[in-house]
Amino acid sequence: MNPQLNYALLLPEIVLTVWGILVMVIEPLLPQRSTQKGLGIFAFIGTLAAIAASLWQTTIPAGTGWFDMIRVDEFSIFFHVLICCISAVVILASFEYLDSQQIRGGEYYGLILFGTVGMVLMSSAVELVLIFIALEISSISTYVLAGFRRRVATSAESSIKYFLLGSFATAFFLYGVALMFGATGSTSIYIIASVLQSGQTAGTGAPLLSHGLAYVAVALMFVGIGFKVASAPFHIWTPDVYEGAPAPVVALMSTGPKAAAFAVLLRILFGAALNTGSGWFWLVWISAALSMTLGNLGALLQTNVKRMLAYSSIAHAGYLLVAFAARRDIGIAAAIFYAASYAAMNVGAFAVVSHFARSGERYVSITDYSGLGKRSPVLAITLTIFMLSLIGIPATGGFFAKFYVFNAALKSDLVWLTIIGLVNSAVAAYYYLRLVVVMYMYEPQTGEGKLELRTAPGMAAALVITAALTIWLGVAPGRVLDYARRGADHLRPAAQQQSSFRSPASGYPQDVRIPQHQAGDR
Repeated sequence: MNPQLNYALLLPEIVLTVWGILVMVIEPLLPQRSTQKGLGIFAFIGTLAAIAASLWQTTIPAGTGWFDMIRVDEFSIFFHVLICCISAVVILASFEYLDSQQIRGGEYYGLILFGTVGMVLMSSAVELVLIFIALEISSISTYVLAGFRRRVATSAESSIKYFLLGSFATAFFLYGVALMFGATGSTSIYIIASVLQSGQTAGTGAPLLSHGLAYVAVALMFVGIGFKVASAPFHIWTPDVYEGAPAPVVALMSTGPKAAAFAVLLRILFGAALNTGSGWFWLVWISAALSMTLGNLGALLQTNVKRMLAYSSIAHAGYLLVAFAARRDIGIAAAIFYAASYAAMNVGAFAVVSHFARSGERYVSITDYSGLGKRSPVLAITLTIFMLSLIGIPATGGFFAKFYVFNAALKSDLVWLTIIGLVNSAVAAYYYLRLVVVMYMYEPQTGEGKLELRTAPGMAAALVITAALTIWLGVAPGRVLDYARRGADHLRPAAQQQSSFRSPASGYPQDVRIPQHQAGDR
């Protein structure tokens, strides 16, 4: 058997694919009444199996396979586990939602699992064409999931907007891949890094031209990735799509694809040694500043909780991009930790919105949360934890996430970007605390279905998991941060790797060897 075809490197993707197919096949065989919950539990077990497969990968040596298109190391395993955990919690939060919305679960859970395959594959791919394929697998699933409330016009509208703008942004990414191939003669991140560092060209005889073309290529790829992470100025779609899409789907869209896209951006920026150019630095700097400012100012004006959290996600994309502008020895770990913390608190916040919205998502206005502290103290305190974490209050994951990002920025002499981030964090406190004030200091409104807020077991489990992780990351962040640093150590040497590189004309290298840094080597 070809040693390049190492199936262990694709084990999580294989598990998720098989489980997604089984969900689609089993649904017609089940009685209609047991379909929703039974398929949900089965899909949830599939995500747990994928998490177990990812953790098992820590027992095998880090390395590349599948003709040097896949790399499994602590960096990719971290994102494997993170993305699978996001999907698992979203599936738990969907049990009650599908019943209240009268949505069949087979294709719903299947699409979540297939979308997770694309996200997981994005985090371990080191070949740009494969990254594009994984991006499309993830995107097509979320396009369909966004319009899953078929009888609701706003849901169909969100799906169409997401699809049209997403396709347009993906075209930019693919054109960037083509330009990168023209500049370096390869689409492998490792070969691109070697070409740019060694000064070799793709036969043009003009190193300066090739390097300039490479930076143009990365700028175009940044458009596609910027769309996925909802960073300015590629964020216009976010409020409308988040408002119309099913709340559990928004929980997935706002975290899973973002984590995968940021993993890709880390590989492209730091793995291909493209973070040294001033043009790329200012592209990230401007996008981070715009995302933080426009996201928070937009959220101030919202009366709909889903739209408020949509603008909030734009702002948090800006905070995370601050780490990309920082020095790579500290910025990578800060970005990885922020992605984990944001996933926990944002999935939890949308889980509460999903539960509270009820049938038809009738109750999504901020005023609908009036008196929630009296009607459902547990639900109110859970949402409060997530809001405080999104602000960055101590003892929550959001505090350390922002602390590490801004600390990395200050150590990289990014004073003005840090000031912009801190000012925006203060502005954000207003609209997050406004929701908390409404819950505890306003009298409950009367209305049909507004007094009965029993939480189903699946939703309760989702809220407990996300709240516990949010607090744990704020009280004891060391273990996750240490793993993030080890993952960063596996990523950084890609830009300095001593591989058995051959010129682009001779094809891909058979064995890309990356030196392992010692714990204190920075």
